[in-house]
Amino acid sequence: MASQDWFDKDFYKVLGVDKGVSEADLKKTYRKLARKYHPDSNPGDAKAEATFKEISEAYAVLSDPEQRAEYDQIRAMGSGARFSAGGADAGGFEDVFSMFGQGGRGTRSRTSTGGAGFEDFFAGFEQQGGSFGSGRFGQPSGGFRGFGGPQRGADVTARTTVDFVTATQGETITLQGEDGKPFKVKIPAGVADGQKIRLRGRGRPSPDGGEPGDIVVQVAVRPHPVFTRDGLNLRVTVPVTFTEAALGATIEVPTLGGDVVKLRVAPGTPSGRVLRVKGRGVTTAKGTGDLLAEVQVVVPSHLDDKAREALERFAEQEPKENPRADLMSKARG
Repeated sequence: MASQDWFDKDFYKVLGVDKGVSEADLKKTYRKLARKYHPDSNPGDAKAEATFKEISEAYAVLSDPEQRAEYDQIRAMGSGARFSAGGADAGGFEDVFSMFGQGGRGTRSRTSTGGAGFEDFFAGFEQQGGSFGSGRFGQPSGGFRGFGGPQRGADVTARTTVDFVTATQGETITLQGEDGKPFKVKIPAGVADGQKIRLRGRGRPSPDGGEPGDIVVQVAVRPHPVFTRDGLNLRVTVPVTFTEAALGATIEVPTLGGDVVKLRVAPGTPSGRVLRVKGRGVTTAKGTGDLLAEVQVVVPSHLDDKAREALERFAEQEPKENPRADLMSKARG
């Protein structure tokens, strides 16, 4: 921040507070304004971003006791002063900042027609122990894109593994924080493997009075031996015999809750056909999925003599169609 701004800008007015405002009220006011004008809350709004820069700049000065004291002194002593490259006005600059040379904090420098006095003053200020440009008398330190204001606390990452049923139905679990203290996490119904749950304000505190960070919990879901997820739907592979698929049958299919439902397999059902059971999938605030049962025709691995003879007789009677004829035709182009 150019020091001329300390003359031109009324930081108390920018934040809408009195000169006697306490630290607590100053912080409360700034946080309220920061939430209102933060660029994340006003995407694409250049005016809001400019306002956010102004309030962050003002807070960066007024929240630091030393900067605030210097600002109040300069405003009181140098009201109406202007920096000049030379001429009659140059004396105003020298008089206003003479206190820095007398106090041993900076050096009193002469102004010149080449403007070197202005640069010498700030060079001397740094050499004498000032911190211009590091969050003290010049550049603010934290905040949005370096425009000042308190920094947000760091996020803390945690990991947990839940079983398939817990992931689909939801549950509140207890984890141990990095400080050894337990904390509760609500696992929402329908949470997916790899999904992250953010606990706002539960992370590490800000180093300078800003908002605390979050706890980010990454969830891993153990696979189920029978069911898989397909969005809100549940999938299960259901074996059927050759005769059930060929002649048709009513079969029993398990659900995630443990009970069974009955499904009708139509005659001539091929392997891979999906049968749908409405409303037996995952239930969340967004809706309820279905149970998708995929038919898998099982070929017997062992036949006794009578079964073999029966199949041989069937083979003599079945249609003489090559089920791979269409496949071969497409392969040949």
